[in-house]
Amino acid sequence: MAEEILAKNGPSESGSGGSLPPLPPDAVIIVPVRNTVLFPGLVVPITLGRPKSVAAAQQAVREQRQIGILLQREASVDDPTAIDMHRMGTLANVLRFITAPDGTHHVVCQGEQRFQVTEYLSGWPFMVARVLRIPESDSRTPEIEARFVNLKAQAVEAIQLLPQVPADLLAAIQSIETPAALADLATAYMDVKPEEKQEILETVDLAARMDKVSRLLAHRIEVLRLSQEIGRQTKASLDERQREVLLREQMAAIQKQLGEGEESKAAEIAELEKAVAEAGMPKEVEDQARKELRRLQKMPEGAAEYGMVRTYLDWLIELPWKLPEEKPIDIKEARKVLDDDHYDLDKIKRRIIEFLAVRKLAPQGKAPILCFVGPPGVGKTSLGQSIARAMDRKFVRVSLGGVHDEAEIRGHRRTYIGALPGNIIQAIRKAGSRNCVMMLDEIDKLGAGFHGDPGAALLEVLDPEQNNTFRDNYLAVPFDLSRVVFITTANVLDTIPGPLRDRMEIISLAGYTAEEKLEIAHRYLLRRQLEANGLKPGQVEIDDAALREIIQNYTREAGVRNLERQIGQVLRNAAVRIAEGQSGPIRVTRDDLVPILGAPKFESEVAMRTSIPGVATGLAWTPVGGDILFIEATRIPGSGKLILTGQLGDVMKESAQAALSIVKNRAVALGIDPKRFEKSDIHVHVPAGAIPKDGPSAGVAMFMALTSLMTERTVRSDTAMTGEISLRGLVLPVGGIKEKVVAAYGAGIRRVMLPARNRRDYDDIPEVARKAMEFIWLERVEQAVEAALEPKKSEKAAAPALAGAEA
Repeated sequence: MAEEILAKNGPSESGSGGSLPPLPPDAVIIVPVRNTVLFPGLVVPITLGRPKSVAAAQQAVREQRQIGILLQREASVDDPTAIDMHRMGTLANVLRFITAPDGTHHVVCQGEQRFQVTEYLSGWPFMVARVLRIPESDSRTPEIEARFVNLKAQAVEAIQLLPQVPADLLAAIQSIETPAALADLATAYMDVKPEEKQEILETVDLAARMDKVSRLLAHRIEVLRLSQEIGRQTKASLDERQREVLLREQMAAIQKQLGEGEESKAAEIAELEKAVAEAGMPKEVEDQARKELRRLQKMPEGAAEYGMVRTYLDWLIELPWKLPEEKPIDIKEARKVLDDDHYDLDKIKRRIIEFLAVRKLAPQGKAPILCFVGPPGVGKTSLGQSIARAMDRKFVRVSLGGVHDEAEIRGHRRTYIGALPGNIIQAIRKAGSRNCVMMLDEIDKLGAGFHGDPGAALLEVLDPEQNNTFRDNYLAVPFDLSRVVFITTANVLDTIPGPLRDRMEIISLAGYTAEEKLEIAHRYLLRRQLEANGLKPGQVEIDDAALREIIQNYTREAGVRNLERQIGQVLRNAAVRIAEGQSGPIRVTRDDLVPILGAPKFESEVAMRTSIPGVATGLAWTPVGGDILFIEATRIPGSGKLILTGQLGDVMKESAQAALSIVKNRAVALGIDPKRFEKSDIHVHVPAGAIPKDGPSAGVAMFMALTSLMTERTVRSDTAMTGEISLRGLVLPVGGIKEKVVAAYGAGIRRVMLPARNRRDYDDIPEVARKAMEFIWLERVEQAVEAALEPKKSEKAAAPALAGAEA
């Protein structure tokens, strides 16, 4: 390897003419070099460009002396002095001095030994310095040997990673026997900065020098590995592209031989043009389709965008742009369909019939968007299917549960790989009709995230003033949704955003009573489960007593899904017996249920819980229907504190505090010694402590539990109550009356106390519950005390009850 280095020295004090004084024995002629570090044992050619460097080399050749190769600190300095030079260099023998035809001078040097400058001398037209020769260590301790082996392995690996490396260089590395020579040779051939090489040259300690070289080699090996990997990847990419080009050329030749080249593409374009013309698109949409068709025509089939444009055109063509001829709505047939599909629900059916009647009389009018709200299993989705049957239209369902991306509604833009229209347009295509019945199921389960709010996107879909120009991001053209009959379902209204709820007409579906469930089981569930289990109607019979037992003690729900599952389990048991060869119709009675379904899962706790003072039965509303709720109170010695447990929310805690304040305020009128409050702590607990509870409707029940505790009079076990209370003792109205009364009726309660201002909800209560139950309408809490508390027992009989309440 040859490096061109310009070297130049300052003027001599004695000038360049005349004879030169002899050099002292310990002095060395110095040749300053740029960007080159000579190591002992290496042969390096150096180009001399400065006159003083040429004179120095010529003098050394004449006197057959060694020269000192010394790196200057700054390569930009043309006339270096002692300050500009490093202190340590390499003594070198001059093997050859060559003057080229172009006048340049070259010297071939062989590094011999490290030296350190001790003093620069003057009197010569080049640099001369006294030096201290530094002998090389020949120590071969185990530590040095270990470093030597590791360094040789690194050097061999580095050379093997280099492209087009001479074979004799690898042999030279492997033949080196001394650690110092290996370290110097590896550094000399390493592609590092001169400053780093100079640092290794100046490291006299052999172990430290080998460690530095090893670190540099390790870094260099990693760089070479990465470079080699990048080269392989680039070559593989180029090879893949060449392969793809070759395959495309072959494919084009094959298509030409089969007659499937340009002719087949022309036939495909003609077919698409015909489909666009027959699709009945609006002018704006047709213009967009023809524009994309022209792009497709100019595009080669192998282009990456060809498939995207073709898919987009397929979506435009397959969407139902034409409005089909609407069949007249038969109101009598619609009523029959609803009666066949659903039992009871008279109010709901009446509203649906009104909806259909308006659509019949004003087909072009903007119909309201119905939202069925109710607990699971009460028939919300099947109502939507019945509406589609009654209108003789296609039915399609879009599940919104868990949707948290606006693109699920509006679609993705076509710039994304794998983009598709939103669920609304996909459902329209699936239905194949622009006037279908579309059910947006579980609209209360919509989420929102960093991808956007799908609830906000639905505002345009469900607004009759806007949805005639609904624009999906994928289609990028308007689509008319105004003829779609939208129906939504939800379990609760609280999670539906206000603007979205404002666009819908809410129709509430409450839970079913036991009698209604029994009738539904006879009409629908038994028939459906017989078919599902491969049984014929006459093969298995389940009597009414067994069905009532399943309803009351094996299921506790507002709807009928679990009831259908239990009936299915009973029928599967019968199917096994029939498959084993048992003949004759199988009759399932109440006594057969325990072996089939196991022990009853639910039992009535009302009588047991309210047999002692301090317990009242309240009524609660939940997203899955109504439920009964027990309020328990007990008194322990203390300082008048109120303790509340059972995962109560803030509103419910405030109801308990208000109830206690009313009891204290009316203590004398209720026959309670006011001093008992000062000497006792009162603990109010609502069982099912793992379930969070909140709301104001338990105020009356809490008041009655506290009054029962302090007066030592039990609350009637057949009585449940609901209502909010004020500090004045007023009973305020609450919601969910129908669901609460149905839950009380199902639990065997026959007396309910309701706020008087909730009389307006009386007609919503099922007739069977109205006939079987006694309703007590409360305006003040005193009326609840008179209606619900049992007469006070004698002191002898009251003692055990009080002890039980305070346990």
